[in-house]
Amino acid sequence: MFFVYIFVVINVILDISNIERMKIKTLLILLFLIPALNYAQDFTRDWQGYFSYLDIKDISQSANLVFGAADNAIFIYNTQTNEMDKLSTINGLSGEPISAIKYAENQGVLLIGFDNGLVQVYSESTNKFTTVVDILNKPSIPPIDKKINHFRVYNGFAYISTDYGISLYDIQNLEFGDTYFIGNGGAQLKVNQTAINDGFIYAATTSGMRRADVSSPNLVNFQEWQLINAFNWVGVESLNNKLYALRNVNKLYELVNTTFVERVSYNTTSVQIQSEENRLQITTLKSFYVYDENLSLLSQSDVVSDFNTEFTSGISIGDYAYIGTKGDFDTGRIGFGVLKASFNAPLEYKEVHPDSPISNNAFAIAAADKNLWITYGDYSVSFNPFPLRTRGFSHLKQDEWVNIPFDSVLGAVNLNKINVNPLNYNQVFINSFVHGLLEVNNDIPEVLYSVNNSSFQSSSASVIDIRNSASVIDKDGVLWCTNAKTTSPLKSFNMSTGAWGSYNFSAILPTANSEFGYGDMDVDDNGVKWIGGYKSGIIGFDNTGGENLLKNISTEDLNMPIAQVYSVAVDNSNTVWIGTGKGLRVIYSGSDFFSNPNFKVSSIIVLDNGTASELLYQQFITSIEVDGSNNKWISTLGTGVYYLSADGQKTIYHFTMDNSPLPSNNIVDIALDEVNGIVYMATDKGVVSFKSDTSKAQESLENAFVYPNPVRPTFNINQEKVKIKGLTKNVNIKITDIEGNLVTEAESRTNTKFRGYNLEVDGGTALWNGKNLAGKTVASGVYLILLSDLDSFETKVLKIMVVR
Repeated sequence: MFFVYIFVVINVILDISNIERMKIKTLLILLFLIPALNYAQDFTRDWQGYFSYLDIKDISQSANLVFGAADNAIFIYNTQTNEMDKLSTINGLSGEPISAIKYAENQGVLLIGFDNGLVQVYSESTNKFTTVVDILNKPSIPPIDKKINHFRVYNGFAYISTDYGISLYDIQNLEFGDTYFIGNGGAQLKVNQTAINDGFIYAATTSGMRRADVSSPNLVNFQEWQLINAFNWVGVESLNNKLYALRNVNKLYELVNTTFVERVSYNTTSVQIQSEENRLQITTLKSFYVYDENLSLLSQSDVVSDFNTEFTSGISIGDYAYIGTKGDFDTGRIGFGVLKASFNAPLEYKEVHPDSPISNNAFAIAAADKNLWITYGDYSVSFNPFPLRTRGFSHLKQDEWVNIPFDSVLGAVNLNKINVNPLNYNQVFINSFVHGLLEVNNDIPEVLYSVNNSSFQSSSASVIDIRNSASVIDKDGVLWCTNAKTTSPLKSFNMSTGAWGSYNFSAILPTANSEFGYGDMDVDDNGVKWIGGYKSGIIGFDNTGGENLLKNISTEDLNMPIAQVYSVAVDNSNTVWIGTGKGLRVIYSGSDFFSNPNFKVSSIIVLDNGTASELLYQQFITSIEVDGSNNKWISTLGTGVYYLSADGQKTIYHFTMDNSPLPSNNIVDIALDEVNGIVYMATDKGVVSFKSDTSKAQESLENAFVYPNPVRPTFNINQEKVKIKGLTKNVNIKITDIEGNLVTEAESRTNTKFRGYNLEVDGGTALWNGKNLAGKTVASGVYLILLSDLDSFETKVLKIMVVR
């Protein structure tokens, strides 16, 4: 539509005067620039991010600030106050992998480059991001060659080194200039870094050092770029009219006339060269060196045993070094963010980074009242556990992270599903898709349940191979686990007595290898266990009667789109929701499932612009969670998160990277903190949360409360709304003034959320927009909130003061 509009305008130009043509031509240029320049949205009101800051991609600096770029988040550390600010998708930062940053002090902006060619400009004065997509959208450059490698700021311009060449960017006017393809014959050539010295711009490339007259108006001509050395150069820097360059053979050179002379040799891989404050700074994988302007060594910091890591980048401010680190996630070695060391004690480190989880690469999450747990798995979609993942887990407790490394988890690999004891949030059980079940108390792994102390069975006679994935805790405090590649794949563990049970499924699993893994499990109100299998579809198991009932449905003739089931959830109406690799199905009647030999699972049909269609058709569904209003949170691979009404007929929210701070549309898991109305969403690039205001209904009104109280003039009552929490499942709410006049009224099952009521009930929470029955915002005064449980007849009165 945009280009159709432009075409119409161009045709109109043909019929008007030359002067008017010039005016419209200018307008057209601006119109074409609009898609390339966007101002990122801030989501700090309703969202929060939980990104890892332990693996550092790049570091930049100002006189007293350290900018540390992690995988897809940035922190700003004030060296004088020790305060830290965080930048992430919540503030408008892209969720893509960061490749390079540079602080331009004169302009007060931070330049951020990404692997995919995206550039963002963060303004320190406005705290806003400008997103520039010129490189990202450039069709003549292959996507794999758009990575941003380095920013060189000179005379108000940024010379951007990329995998294709050099692009010029006007920082003040936020617009791109020329692009220089400096390879032979004007070919694209990977440029690692540029430097400007003695009137020349130098480009360190993978196939030689090239230079050109920086003032030349014709730098787009590849012939302007002279090859002065054919080696592979990591980087190049200028310091006090001297040029230094770092080769990929771990040697530092100085340019003397037109010859590079070796100055220093290093014993580990060289990764970065930077100059700042009359200092030259060299980073290798195992050491960080700071030299003065005469190349005399001021400080050398090395990797030590207490910080077993690799260095990625480094800068120095005053008498302190700041060194970026990275871990090796697959081997269990973690990063430490930025390590700070004084020149006087260069091997004594202090970690500098925001509190954060181990990694962004979450596999499963679980939540309870102000608690979040993350495991890092994993196994493949076909339940292949290899390569084995030696990773620990993370626990967010009252806004502070506790990271438990792999060497503390009793050797359990491929940690996945987390079950929190609903009676004791300090006790969790974490599945291992090789070693069984890990019991954790107060963040200390204490027991690993395996073949010798449980009913788990190994699928191999030579090694332990207990493939435990799907699990759930029922209302009686029994933990149900799975044990794939056996004919008795269902195990029970009574958390109170310690008793284990085992259940044979040979009626549907003729051999041990009939099922590779189980995606998810839930228990309905009648005690029926519903299990999603990789090859078995949806399995129902009822052991509550005299005779065990066992059945599965996996074929298209019974309306299963595919046998692979990855998510299962029983809602508040006892309906079973089934998420498969190719869509959504439901079971409305568990008894019919067992009694009817021709039972078919149901699709949910919705009207889309008057056309009937299947809800979430062909979507890969990874997780389904039911909130206090019986609405459904559903995560997918590729299309983000859906929030659906109780029956699935209405899409209340659909969050993607385009309209939310999700760093990726690949959502691996969802967890609900029902007490506080927080929805956690784990992606393959980090975890974020959304404050939904929905909470679980309580058993009584004893702990009901209202906030904020008082409501002050600075609080936007119409938009932010007053919250009444701690409600029961079936409640009537009346709000009156102090004289008893009715202001507004609502009931749980009538005045539900998202239907336009002034007072709406969402599970255990009610929201009031401050308006009366006439739709007008109430005046200042004291108001009474009368709560009545319609089932138990319990009542409670709350008071709230409104000040306008």
